[in-house]
Amino acid sequence: GQDVTVEFRGQSAKTTAVEAGAWSVTLKPLKTSSQSNALRVRSGSRAIEILNVVGGDVWHACGLSNMAMTVVARARELDPINSDVAAAEIPAIRFCRINETESARPLDDLRTRAKWTSCSPSTVAGYSGVAFYFARRLHAELDVPLGIIDSSRGGTPIEPFIPREAFRSHPTLRRELELGDRGNLDGIWKLPGGVRARDANWLPGRLFHSRLAPITRFPVRGAIWYQGESNCGAAEDPRDYEHKMRALISGWRRALGNEAMPVYFVQLPGSGAGEGWPYLREQQRLAADLPHTGLVVTVDIDGEGIHPPNKIDVGRRLALWALARDYGKQVAFSGPMFARQEVQGNKIVVHFKHADSGLMVAGKDGLAAPQEVSGAHPAHWELADKKGAWFTAEATIDGKTVVVTSDTVREPVAVRYAYGVTPEDCNLYNRDGLPASPFCAQPELLRYDPGLPE
Repeated sequence: GQDVTVEFRGQSAKTTAVEAGAWSVTLKPLKTSSQSNALRVRSGSRAIEILNVVGGDVWHACGLSNMAMTVVARARELDPINSDVAAAEIPAIRFCRINETESARPLDDLRTRAKWTSCSPSTVAGYSGVAFYFARRLHAELDVPLGIIDSSRGGTPIEPFIPREAFRSHPTLRRELELGDRGNLDGIWKLPGGVRARDANWLPGRLFHSRLAPITRFPVRGAIWYQGESNCGAAEDPRDYEHKMRALISGWRRALGNEAMPVYFVQLPGSGAGEGWPYLREQQRLAADLPHTGLVVTVDIDGEGIHPPNKIDVGRRLALWALARDYGKQVAFSGPMFARQEVQGNKIVVHFKHADSGLMVAGKDGLAAPQEVSGAHPAHWELADKKGAWFTAEATIDGKTVVVTSDTVREPVAVRYAYGVTPEDCNLYNRDGLPASPFCAQPELLRYDPGLPE
């Protein structure tokens, strides 16, 4: 019942706390500033002062271990990262790590007090590698403070991060929620399109309840997402991941009160892959047609195992989407994305979006920019015959299109690119140096038997 006054950068806002003590005020819009200021809160004789507050843009970073993987963990495998750590005195970049365990219901507040840290050589080692390189590129281009809220958790499928209400959007999701409410982990695993839920942290909505629901009123500019491995692992079923991704995006937007919130997400790489990965990459591509989303392709990035060390290119490519779409920068932000196929007798001509600069065959060596390989042909192409069987094909670049033929398939009906567990040397790029996404022109021809448990 007491009055509360908040003062910050010349503004003063006043309100009255409710009986339980909760209150909030909304300040008028502020210009971005790296200048450190104090935020003061007063109620009666009591006062709290929060120091070193800056004004800028905040982004959510979420997913599983490839998002959670820290800068120091990657530096052990990729030596140039050590130089980036030494040069990371960037106080205008702030990180906040949220590491709550699951909750069966949405929480009103975090159980453990969240804490912001300023980026420095002594703090950056514990930051998400992907999120750090994303924020560093944005800060370098925009010169505004950047905050990252990292709520990722290693080893988890997408389901626990989807808001409960969004499970109504698809039959598989509805059934997963019903089984999850009954604690039926085996039922979720055996469900076509389900997931291998190992404990309560894998159940629908459980990590959204604990890590994101308490801060949905906190305004953010957008979100970056890197996940999928735990929806297509051993004996896990990647089908319907497209609909799960759509549910996550639409659910977050509704929960955070911003139906146009940008969400940029990472397509799975080629390293460490299992048999379900090609199918899930295609599911990710299909979900990228939602407005205000973007797909970052990583199938050309070198690495071994399920955690490829090069998070530098991943973060940079995520930043390109934000710079172009949200900050008005004139930068290329996407590699070639399948637009349509044109069947011409015994060949198929493939048309692309984001190929206005032209197409090229290129090779990428480590962290270096892709370099054109003169006279080479695009690799990893296949054509399907009328029976839906796939055969290896030859491809040739023709300006902004790719022409695909096969001596085996005289009357092709569909084309696909880089549809393999670990397709090596994926070499199709636009002339802006960004890689083409794996795709299938007719996804309904893709068949997947996940080998579900008896």
